[in-house]
Amino acid sequence: MIEREVPTPDGGKLALYSYGSVDAPGERRVVLIGGAFLTALIYRPFSMALSTGLGEGWAVDVYDRRGRGSSTELPANYSMATEIADVRSIMDATGARNLLGHSLGGSVALNAVQEFAGTSYEPDKLAVYDAAVNIDGSVDTGWVDGFAQSVDSGNVGRAMARLKRGMQPGTALARIPEPILAGLMALVSHTKVNKVLRGLMPTGVAELKAAYDESARPRDYSVLPRSTRFMVGSKSPEYYKVTAERLYAAVPGSTLVVSPKGFHGSIPAAVKELVMDLSSYFKD
Repeated sequence: MIEREVPTPDGGKLALYSYGSVDAPGERRVVLIGGAFLTALIYRPFSMALSTGLGEGWAVDVYDRRGRGSSTELPANYSMATEIADVRSIMDATGARNLLGHSLGGSVALNAVQEFAGTSYEPDKLAVYDAAVNIDGSVDTGWVDGFAQSVDSGNVGRAMARLKRGMQPGTALARIPEPILAGLMALVSHTKVNKVLRGLMPTGVAELKAAYDESARPRDYSVLPRSTRFMVGSKSPEYYKVTAERLYAAVPGSTLVVSPKGFHGSIPAAVKELVMDLSSYFKD
């Protein structure tokens, strides 16, 4: 792994980690855009597995988005435009011609490529897995304001409970009454993983609002590349499947793949079937 810093036009910096053949040409590089509440190093197992699957002469580049890891904090005027500009900075630094987005990173990728359409930044290949995009109400965002209020008030247990219930509707966890779940979350909030989650909550509030606000920027998914691949895990929450189907219907020539063993965390976990599928997609 090679680590370096990439400067941004607004004076920030992005921590970039490259795996595989670090001198790979742009057409053999894949930029991985991670999800909310996750750092680039969480994607290390997947990045290593994908670079191995792609083979000699390929590289996987994953960066810490703003407000996490070693990258700078969110700017005061943060919006989806910030994320798009950062994708452009990473593509400039690496020369990469391929993009892969996971969860909220899928929303970033899709918004970026819409803006890049018809320019030199339009990627050769674009794939998203469980993209967190709100299309005509495909995602229930009613919980986000409550989550934001809990974060602002410093009520960590309630914030974590609302986040878990909101991100995992229909699961056994979501059926636990909020006061009870909030108490449980408060008890486990001091574990190593949850300390990271707690630190990323303010960033997560801004990200979720930017990704889910349908009125924030006009969207025309039909301009995405015809080779775009929409992927979803068969065990992922249902709204990811609804979103993937609507995206697939909106992009002529695209493909929709349901990963049989896939769950929402399959990318960080480097599930073999997903690694193999993505390796084949980017190499073909």
